[in-house]
Amino acid sequence: MHEMGIVLHLAKTLDETAAEHQLTAIGKVVLQVGEVSGIMTDLFTDCWEYFKGRHPVLKDSTLVIEPIPAVTWCDSCKRTYETVRYGKECPYCHSGETWLLRGNECVIKEIEAE
Repeated sequence: MHEMGIVLHLAKTLDETAAEHQLTAIGKVVLQVGEVSGIMTDLFTDCWEYFKGRHPVLKDSTLVIEPIPAVTWCDSCKRTYETVRYGKECPYCHSGETWLLRGNECVIKEIEAE
């Protein structure tokens, strides 16, 4: 379960951010998670609930997860398409010369704090 490791890294980053900006509490964290990142958001949320109790600055915080749709680029026809729906093969020209444009990332979008 790599969700636990990601939550630990996120909590450490938030602790450092709070210390750097003299924050006493973080109220909300908005995290953008790519559709094909491999992160299981329900497990991630469970890990967040467990670990926030071990980080005083996060104790009363809420986590909001926003999905990032996966989009693939085709080098052959120069078009984009929905990755999850069509996979690696371009639905327009059927080329396999494609690469993931977005949808694999995990990004802190917003932090609300005191």
